[in-house]
Amino acid sequence: MAIAKAERLMNLALCLLGTRRPLSKRELRDSIEAYVEASGPGKGAAGSDDSFNRMFERDKDDLRELGLVIETVENLDGEVGYLARRDSNRLPPITLDAEEAAALGLAAKVWQQARLAGAASGALQKLRAAGIPEDVDPYEAHGALEPRIPVHEAAFEPLMLACRDRRPVVFDYRKATAAHPEPRHVEPWALECWRGHWYLAGWDRDRGAERVFRLSRITGRVRSRGTGFTVPVPDVVTVRETVASWAGEIADRSALIRLRSGAGYPLRAKATAVRELGDGWDELEIPYGHGLDAWLVEFAADVMVLEPAELRADVVDRLRAVAKG
Repeated sequence: MAIAKAERLMNLALCLLGTRRPLSKRELRDSIEAYVEASGPGKGAAGSDDSFNRMFERDKDDLRELGLVIETVENLDGEVGYLARRDSNRLPPITLDAEEAAALGLAAKVWQQARLAGAASGALQKLRAAGIPEDVDPYEAHGALEPRIPVHEAAFEPLMLACRDRRPVVFDYRKATAAHPEPRHVEPWALECWRGHWYLAGWDRDRGAERVFRLSRITGRVRSRGTGFTVPVPDVVTVRETVASWAGEIADRSALIRLRSGAGYPLRAKATAVRELGDGWDELEIPYGHGLDAWLVEFAADVMVLEPAELRADVVDRLRAVAKG
């Protein structure tokens, strides 16, 4: 079956690349043996047409996924035809040195999930055919490196495709301070990984402002919306900088907390001052920025906020929300 499909795709690609004018579905159906067999006797006229149409649409999508640029052209009679122009499907001359080849090899090695792994491998093969040095092993100079970008969230792939295709999406999102998720209507701009977590930056239509969403807080299915973007995509989307400021990485003051002895080592690493209190507790002075309350909640009963009062109140509110949810 796999060989038969590969042969069918190859024949369709050759037909589309070899024609100088758009070919209709009927012409393609009569030219490719697999399509003739799929619409053979015993299927009935309607069943024959449906079977061919489904097969043709799948094949066309598969070829586009492989990188073939297929144009859809409508003639004066309203009949739709298809072709793949050679100039649109030819890579320009590419020259890569050893360092550039190694960087491409490492980039292709990053992705672990099947869909992106196939796309990365295919892109590398195309670049090798277009000029990547054959005598250069992309991994040899960096054999000790094993780059990995973990992607466990089901929302990653539909959001990645939505960013690529500029399609608005809808998803249910649970804020760290909320007990229940709520729907968000977003025009997705970019995805970025920061400290092991994936974030989406985009335009929140409900709030009329740019927002950043942590993918692990997206619940349920990501749904696409057919309407286009209403706001231009910025030339530079600062996902990491935004998340860093929200996570307290950009701090302009200090907070005083009490921490259980032998616990909270990430907090101790950030502390500017530590004092032993006895009875199993230490007092720490740590940088205080936006989002510190969400981080402190993760340490549960091992941490107690002493000051400032607003940080203590934010932590208490978050703990109450967790208790309710």
